[in-house]
Amino acid sequence: MSPFGSKKNRSLSVRVSTFDSELEFKLEPRASGQDLFDLVCRTIGLRESWYFGLQYVDTRSNVSWLKMEKRVRDQRVELHASNNVYVFSFYAKFFPENVSEELIQEITQHLFFLQVKQSILSMDIYCRPEASVLLASYAVHVQYGPYDYETYKDGMLAGGELLPKGVTDQYQMTPEMWEERIKTWYMDHEPMTRDEVEMEYLKIAQDLDMYGVNYFPITNKNKTKLWLGVTSVGLNIYDERDKLTPKTTFQWNEIRHVSFDDKKFTIRLVDAKVSNFIFYSQDLHINKMILDLCKGNHDLYMRRRKPDTMEIQQMKAQAKEEKQRRQIERKKFIREKKLREKAEHERYELEKSMEHLQNEMRMANDALRRSEETKELYFEKSRVNEEQMQLTECKANHFKTEMDRLRERQMKIEREKHDLEKKIRDADFYVHQLTVENDKREAETEKLRKELICAKMAEREATARLLDFLNSGRKSSTDSLLTASSVSHAANTASSMAAISTPSLITSSSTNDLETAGGAELTTHSSHYLVQGDNSSGISDDFEPKEFILTDNEMEQITNEMERNHLDYLRNSKKQVQNQLQTLRSEIAPHKIEENQSNLDILSEAQIKAGENKYSTLKKLKSGSTKARVAFFEEL
Repeated sequence: MSPFGSKKNRSLSVRVSTFDSELEFKLEPRASGQDLFDLVCRTIGLRESWYFGLQYVDTRSNVSWLKMEKRVRDQRVELHASNNVYVFSFYAKFFPENVSEELIQEITQHLFFLQVKQSILSMDIYCRPEASVLLASYAVHVQYGPYDYETYKDGMLAGGELLPKGVTDQYQMTPEMWEERIKTWYMDHEPMTRDEVEMEYLKIAQDLDMYGVNYFPITNKNKTKLWLGVTSVGLNIYDERDKLTPKTTFQWNEIRHVSFDDKKFTIRLVDAKVSNFIFYSQDLHINKMILDLCKGNHDLYMRRRKPDTMEIQQMKAQAKEEKQRRQIERKKFIREKKLREKAEHERYELEKSMEHLQNEMRMANDALRRSEETKELYFEKSRVNEEQMQLTECKANHFKTEMDRLRERQMKIEREKHDLEKKIRDADFYVHQLTVENDKREAETEKLRKELICAKMAEREATARLLDFLNSGRKSSTDSLLTASSVSHAANTASSMAAISTPSLITSSSTNDLETAGGAELTTHSSHYLVQGDNSSGISDDFEPKEFILTDNEMEQITNEMERNHLDYLRNSKKQVQNQLQTLRSEIAPHKIEENQSNLDILSEAQIKAGENKYSTLKKLKSGSTKARVAFFEEL
């Protein structure tokens, strides 16, 4: 009887969550973990089921993996309180050593991609800032397809969670600055399908130090706190404060048996001369998980080193055929796309040429129309100019007559000026003569004045003497004589003063104003016209791609060519990616906030400065003998 055909009242309600869907099932109470797991794998179409498991939270709030051999209801799965549903998460439990060689199905790649991306964003896997930007560009490629400048819009990436919070907090950069750097990488990616992009993402992610490592707290015999890392290639021992660089490592081919007794874990090694590798854990539940993961990883490790089973060979053959078919279809699509683009380009050029010719024709028509308008305007201007010329001639004749009149008046003014200047010169000469004569008269007047004074003084003396003389008896005769003398002397004095007086010359001058006349100046104006055309017309054409039929030889050639190109790309891409990561690290270094760095950031910086990486560290650790590594662990 099938475990899934149960009665409704006895069935178990189960909800299984993957990273991109939620599945609900009804199971019989006796259904085992393997029954549920197979049902999930069939539902999602997964055949590489050995990597995955069903994780749940038990009644003690511990995270556990569903055991396949036990019934579901017997494994202490915590029921959802609201609707009595068993809740599981479908996760990758084991990781491949090399994703490009081991992962076959696209659904397997997709599930690993979603889980690893979520682990990086939640910082369960430490990723350097520059590598985070690169991985974010691949995640964008998966979500939106190849970069298309026509559909891409600024701010399109800002809404999604693309970078770990620890990265964005570590740098003083805006979301727009991060988006610009992610966009730069996104534009550089060559066109790829979704599964190819997810594979590129996983190939970069698998180089991260914490990728595929399950950490558990342990102690050695000295009670030193350490981390045990269970990986696909072996067991790593880490310092309590450093989950990036292991202190020592033991590969699965060096381990013969793994067991635990209560808190004591014993690793029996293949080399019988080497003592057992012993460590201690504080929780029985953790010991069970360690043992389960060790067994599963050891089995897969040994399975990889054996020839593939018929099932694996069949899956790889189907995957190869599917990949070749898709590559051929893609090659055909690319060829048709190029022809389409070429035809579109030719049509665009024709449309552009047609539009250019139409613009030239429109410009010519506009030029012709404007030429006609200009011609009419010129005719009108010519008529106006003729009228202006006639008016100008009339004005010129008037101005000529006026100029003749002014010229005659000017000549008359010149003659009058000449006569006036002559009169002025004569007047000046006469004034000069009068001035000289006046000076002479003044001198004579002064001389006469002085003589008059002397005469008066002499007269007074004579009068006094005469009076004295005449006082003696001749008084009457003397008075007559004195009176006659005074009258004579006064007449002489008056005559002299009249001769001295200076005549005055009154001159007058007249001024004449000159009138000037200005002529009118005629100006002509010209107009310039700029002929422009608009850019508003277009033509449309239909394109119908040809149908290509490829022969088997052509398909084989295409496949071989694509494989060679892929190998060349793999050889060059890693070095190119490292150079690009170094460039990005230098670009964002000035924006770093040192105090926001975590312990893992500091350890990673030291690892970069030392020139170490995940693989070089493991190679160095494996170079020592097993005995020496066990002794080193015990002395930690």
